Amino acid sequence: MFESAELGHKIDKATYDAEVPGLREDLLNAQFDLAQKAKFPVIILIGGVDGAGKGETVNLLNAWMDPRYIVAHAMGERSDEERERPPMWRFWRALPPKGKIGVFFGSWYTAPIVQRVLGKTKASELNQNIDEINRFEKMLTNEGALIIKFWFHLSKEAQRKRLKSLEKDPKTRWRVTDLDWERFKLYDKFRKVSEHALRATSTAEAPWMVVEGADARYRSLTVGKVLLQAMRKRLDHPVQAATTATAPLQAPIDSLNVFDKLNMAQKVAKKKFDSELEKYQGKLNLLTRDERFRSMSVIALFEGSDAAGKGGAIRRITGALDARHYRIIPVAAPTEEERAQPYLWRFWRHIPRTGRVTIFDRSWYGRVLVERVEKFCSEADWMRAYSELNDFEEQLVKSNTVLVKFWLTITKEEQLLRFKEREKTGFKRFKITEEDWRNRKKWNGYEAAVCDMVDRTSTEIAPWTLVEANDKNFARIKILKTLCQQIESAMKKK
Repeated sequence: MFESAELGHKIDKATYDAEVPGLREDLLNAQFDLAQKAKFPVIILIGGVDGAGKGETVNLLNAWMDPRYIVAHAMGERSDEERERPPMWRFWRALPPKGKIGVFFGSWYTAPIVQRVLGKTKASELNQNIDEINRFEKMLTNEGALIIKFWFHLSKEAQRKRLKSLEKDPKTRWRVTDLDWERFKLYDKFRKVSEHALRATSTAEAPWMVVEGADARYRSLTVGKVLLQAMRKRLDHPVQAATTATAPLQAPIDSLNVFDKLNMAQKVAKKKFDSELEKYQGKLNLLTRDERFRSMSVIALFEGSDAAGKGGAIRRITGALDARHYRIIPVAAPTEEERAQPYLWRFWRHIPRTGRVTIFDRSWYGRVLVERVEKFCSEADWMRAYSELNDFEEQLVKSNTVLVKFWLTITKEEQLLRFKEREKTGFKRFKITEEDWRNRKKWNGYEAAVCDMVDRTSTEIAPWTLVEANDKNFARIKILKTLCQQIESAMKKK
């Protein structure tokens, strides 16, 4: 894959000086059009061998383009804050919004390649990382992002000469460290692993551009022209919304679903409820103060029918926790800032550090529930969301997050009673809106969406807990008990 990047490509100074002014003007015009008209972000990845011009290229892009609309990220070692969250958290947080350009100097490819070269991971783990990267980039491009990937290459001899040259010049000597020479000794292995990674991730949506890095003028013009061509093509020929044909989801032919087997008549008497509430709130408090809890985090996710009692259940959980160690994230319609980012961005930003609890009142499942039923997104969008949500949750669980998902369900008759009670009670009137009554008319559509959601996202690592919530006391105890059991089970694995 690197053969064309070892041919000795060069551009003479006269040609370079003649082409650069026009190229810079065209890049700035494209950047202006992106900022003013476009509804997509540009993500530029910079990777390659040491000494091949990665840093110089990042500096060049900053010099050639308007710095107000381009942000460069140098992704080195993870900080303490980043190590307490899934590895992809820091990349999600740095994604550019629509209309802007984000340059990643060091990206989600760096750690998988380096760890494999150093023998810290197996070939199977690298291939797993590659599959995860392909799905991540596919999701970004489905959300409209333009991804441009540059790999700067040098032959082994060219890299040795480049490092020697930098080391000899007093002005650049600082750029060559012992680590660079240690990695040079591993050149052959780096080349083999990198070539495999690039070949497996050079996709139709996000292909790699391998650039020979020996000649600065050739390198600079190549990057500038590729970037301009890619941006101009997208700007002049906007990508239409996904219209991919999808296979229909078939409801059971006997109409039996997951809710039909629930015992909605279960109740807990007031006296027993008070005793059980004290028991499980106390247990939850002790679990979150356990030494082992410092190395994990908890996400409790609440979805359910309107008026099913999510708010009351959440208050019983927070009543057992130190207010300094939990956050409640109420999820409503996305803001302008959130609409400028991929769908999952607004949830990634709230992932808790270790030793913390985050409670989502509604969640990322809105895409396969309200957005599906109300047709706020295309069928292709919510159909692909099942696998994207499973990928997201797998990353959370692999990073020591205890993810507990609750669906609170009530019968249609019980919902009607609660709606009427809210209308009659002064301090509850704010809880009932015209939207609630409108949603009720789509009960069957929501029920079908929930059944599909449970079938496709209740996994062995993040199962759904269906809560029979006709009796609020029963629901609250079941939720507290389940939450304690999940945390306790995770602690036993430590």
